[in-house]
Amino acid sequence: MAQAKIGYAAMLEQFRPQEVVGYSAAAEAAGFSGVMAADHFQPWVPQQGQAAFVWNVLTALGERTKGDLGPGVTCPSFRMHPAIVAQASATLAAMYPGRHWLGLGSGEALNEHVLGGYWPETPERIARMFEAIEIIRKLFTGKDVKHAGPFHKMETTRLWTLPEVTPPIYVATAGPITAKKAGALCDGLITVGAPEGKLEMIFEKCREGCREAGNDPTKFKFILQLHLSWAPTDEEAMANALLEWPNGGMKFPKQDIRSPLDFEQMAKLVRPEDFAGRMVISSDPERHRAEIQKFLDMGFHQVYLHNVGRNQSEWIDVFGRDVLPKLHS
Repeated sequence: MAQAKIGYAAMLEQFRPQEVVGYSAAAEAAGFSGVMAADHFQPWVPQQGQAAFVWNVLTALGERTKGDLGPGVTCPSFRMHPAIVAQASATLAAMYPGRHWLGLGSGEALNEHVLGGYWPETPERIARMFEAIEIIRKLFTGKDVKHAGPFHKMETTRLWTLPEVTPPIYVATAGPITAKKAGALCDGLITVGAPEGKLEMIFEKCREGCREAGNDPTKFKFILQLHLSWAPTDEEAMANALLEWPNGGMKFPKQDIRSPLDFEQMAKLVRPEDFAGRMVISSDPERHRAEIQKFLDMGFHQVYLHNVGRNQSEWIDVFGRDVLPKLHS
């Protein structure tokens, strides 16, 4: 059995850019493979305290690490026009050949409303995202292209700096309609931990989309971002979850909430039992290993781990020694 690809989730909501780069390099040295860097304009809650620009940090990560790297995920529809996202991605792929992937999502008001425009309902946000992907695909050809669609306009132009290999596009989703369309139009899917039945449905919808579009479903990549809380004691692990990542215990859609201050008020209602079934909170590395292996057995090609506490260095050492070597794909 092959060694599993377990990457490090660099949470720019929690750590300053220099810290994130240092932790990512330490994670690679400990056996982690690749980095998924969060793209946020604001943290979920004020306690998290940071929100650096992801493309600057990805460039620094490219210099300090050797594995794959990409944003988990960027919205190409509101804060940035798809052409700008395409330029940023193409430049990164040109700088670090074969290492960069482009993670895209339909956006959250927390990060995208800052321009002050109308914030649409979910179906429109998804439609905007897939139209943006059409523009990015056009620009990745290197040809002169233009676009006039219902949501985005682009005059005739091209990308002048292109990589030798176009970065794959992975779409973040947890729903069947987006999953099927991702299978038809993209190279992979990014999702988060969910009940096994729901994830199997998403897998099948992606493969269905691949087949209908004439794509090979065996080449479609399934990528998981997994939040967890490890600390030397169960009490510390739970305290870290409640303080640093209360949004992990919020059992409702979060895409329409605009302020960390609103999330802060909601966080006061989160109880330890709210994390059940959503996030493993434990001092036992074996419990975490079993949870990660469950997802690998389902067919995920790569898992990026996020330990929600500030104890990143200690966690990286423990998981690099006691968890990663026991995981297999």
